[in-house]
Order: sequence, then C-alpha cells, then structure tokens
Amino acid sequence: MLQQQVYIINTILMILDAVGVITAGYMAYYIKYFESSGTWMIDTNVFTASVLLIMLLNNYMMGKFRLYSDIRPPSYVSLLWSIFKALALDFAVLSGGIVLLREITYSRLFLISFAGLCFVLIAFHRIVIQLYLDKISKKGFNIRKILVVGNLERVKYVTDLLKAQLSWGHEIIGTPAVENGEKNEAPTLGSLDDFTEVIRNQTVDEVVFAMEGDRGIRLDQYLDICRKMGVSARILPALWNPGDQAISIERCQNVPFLTVRTSNFNATGLLYKRILDMAGGLVGTLLFLVMYPFVTVAIKLDSPGPVFFKQKRMGRHGRIFNLFKFRTMYQDAEQRRQELMAHNEMNGAMFKMAADPRITRVGKWLRRTSLDEFPQFLNVLWGQMSLVGTRPPMIEEVAAYQPQHLKRISAKPGITGLWQVSGRNKITDFDKVVELDCNYLENWRFVNDVKILFKTVLVVLQRKGAI
Repeated sequence: MLQQQVYIINTILMILDAVGVITAGYMAYYIKYFESSGTWMIDTNVFTASVLLIMLLNNYMMGKFRLYSDIRPPSYVSLLWSIFKALALDFAVLSGGIVLLREITYSRLFLISFAGLCFVLIAFHRIVIQLYLDKISKKGFNIRKILVVGNLERVKYVTDLLKAQLSWGHEIIGTPAVENGEKNEAPTLGSLDDFTEVIRNQTVDEVVFAMEGDRGIRLDQYLDICRKMGVSARILPALWNPGDQAISIERCQNVPFLTVRTSNFNATGLLYKRILDMAGGLVGTLLFLVMYPFVTVAIKLDSPGPVFFKQKRMGRHGRIFNLFKFRTMYQDAEQRRQELMAHNEMNGAMFKMAADPRITRVGKWLRRTSLDEFPQFLNVLWGQMSLVGTRPPMIEEVAAYQPQHLKRISAKPGITGLWQVSGRNKITDFDKVVELDCNYLENWRFVNDVKILFKTVLVVLQRKGAI
C-alpha cells in the first residue's frame, strides 16, 4: 500500500513538474515579447525544442536528486536546494546547446526568465503538496494506522523508517511489548499475549512484524489472527539486518520467493554485459586473427611445441571449460609446476612466480604486452568467459579453496578484472585477491565494467605485467 501511494504521488509530481516547465516557457516568451514591444520573435522549432529539452531533462535530474523517491524531504530548505540544483544543471545543458549551435538570436532575457519561472512554479507546487502531506493529510480521518511488533532495536528502526516514508497519511499507533521491561519510543500497547485484544480495541489498519529469529514466537499464529480480523500484515524478514542490500522479493507464477542475492547482477545488467562481451569479443577476435600468423612464427622459431596453450579452468559455479592462450612456456611446464611450488610468491590457493624459469623468451614478451591473452576472446564469444570478471582458476586450485573463496567463481570469469587493475603483480595475498573479486561482484554496475576495460588498456600500454 505504501509503495502504491509513493507511485501515485510521484506520478502526480512528475506531471506537475512537466506542466510547470511548459507554463514557465510560455510565460517567459510573453515577458520577452512585451518587453520588446512585440518586435522579438523566436523560431517555433527552437522554442519547442528548448521547452521539451528542459522538461525531459528536468524529470531525469529531479530523479537523480531523489525528488521522486519514497523518502519525504527532510526540510523545505533541502527541498528548494535540490530543485535549484536540478534546474541549474538543466539550464547549463540548454545554455551549452545554444552556444554550440550558435543560436545568436536567442534572448538572454527569455533564458533567464524561463529558468527563474521554472524554479518559482515547481517550488510553489512542491511546497504546497508537501505542506498538504505534512500538515493536512496526516491528520485526516482515514490515515493508515500501523502497529509495529518486534524487539526494541527493530521497532525503533521500523518506526524511524516509517516516519521518513512518503505517503498521504500514516501513523504508528504503538507496539506490544515482546520482552518484559521494554521501553520503546512508540507507545506500548500491552504485551504480545494481548495481540488480539490490541487489534480489537485499537484502530489498526496494518501490522508490521519486525521480529528477530526467536523460534519461541510463532509468527504464523499472529498472521492468522490478522487474516481472520481483516488487518493487513507486513513482515521484515528475521534474517535481514540494517545495511543488507542482498534480500529481495521475487515472484514466479504469482508465488512469492524471498531471494538472497550474492552479487549485484540482474537480468538487465547481464544482458548489457553480454552485449558488451559480444562487441568486445568480435573486436578482440579480429585483432587475434590479424596477429595470429606473426605470433605463430615467433613461437615456433623460439621453442618446439604447439602455438596454443589449452588448459581446463573452472568457470561460473564449477563449470569446466578449455581456456586458450598463446603458449608462453616450454612444453613440460605443467610437469615442472610441482617442483616450483616452494617458490610460490602468493599466499594461498594460487600460484604466481615472477621469474618463472618455464617461460620462453617470446613468452616473456607476449606476457609483457598481454598478447598471449588474445585467444581468450574466443572463450568470450562462446559465452564461457566475459571481458570483465574474476580470473578463472585451475581445477586443482579450487580444490584447495576455503568455502568463502568459492564466491569468486559465482559469476563468469573474465579476461580482466578489478584485481588486474588494482596492483596486479604487487598483490601477493590470495585473500586480498578474493576480497577484490567479491567487491567487484557485490558492487557490480555496467559502468564499472567499462571503467575497468579502460584501466586495463592503460595498464597494458604502461607494460605493468600480464593481465
């Protein structure tokens, strides 16, 4: 119910903001028209484009400044300041467009009047609506009465949350004491044993259950009471804690599931990521085909053996695939690996050795320029890897992982990643590698992949080591 109210309020605000911009545009036009005694004219297309640009851009900027959120503004001053900042950016963009398009007939008076009137009109209706929500609707006969049930800490959290919630009227009437001696900020209405009587004797439209995982309290019986008495119920999951962004509700054929996410990926983000992988994979594959004859000759002249190095690696959630690279080591490299484990420079389940004697002369150059990685663009096109992700570990490395290390293979592995652009060869602690990988997964955003790709190019050009 509360989110539906937020949607309706914000839809009304967006419409009023758009109407305010259009009204301000026409008012500014007539101000300039009468100021020039009817001699000033503006091209109809330029006028329409100016108003439409500000209208659309303003809705976007207002959203960025949380003026369409579910949180009520903390004060009228902060509300006006946010509106001012949004409009300042709107008209900065419009002014920039005027300069770039060399609209020398564009009136400064019209532009200043347009901006000023936008602020006045939008600020006016915003303050009027906020005054109504704060002063009038909250005292209405039909405001939503909410009972909060839970322990001291959770009741306070939910109470503070609901006080900041945008709506057209709700009130926290109190809370029944769950434990003896509790003193909540909200009025105490009996105890949990009096739950039925509290609902019977008080005006209660909704009950919010914010219980801890106390198995001694049967939540289902209280939900049944709410259901029988026609009172809506809302549940804050016991496994949720303040600051936890991983829990969400999803529906499958109208059946609700409580979902605990381990990364920040979603269906839309994964689609964008795959499109980027396909585009980057095609470009990388073309470069790979161009360099293939030259690298092949260099590898063959340097040492006997195949051109490509193929090794089974572990991908997302244990999927096994063949990773391809240009060969940079002698043919017996895998057999000699065990001999060199004593010289491992990494602390943990990963092998790394700076002066690895198994690397050929051409291999050193391929690694220094990162050209040895280009065959992996084929893995990207086949969907086994991504451009950006965590590096795919060897199967025997994963066998030595602790449970918390397995999170780094919960997404598609990548050719590059946060670890590779955060010090690369300077990092010698495997737990630090896992920390960076988990940080990437938990805070993933599409723009972060783009940033990592650009940083990777810079790192490679600076010759700071293999990807």
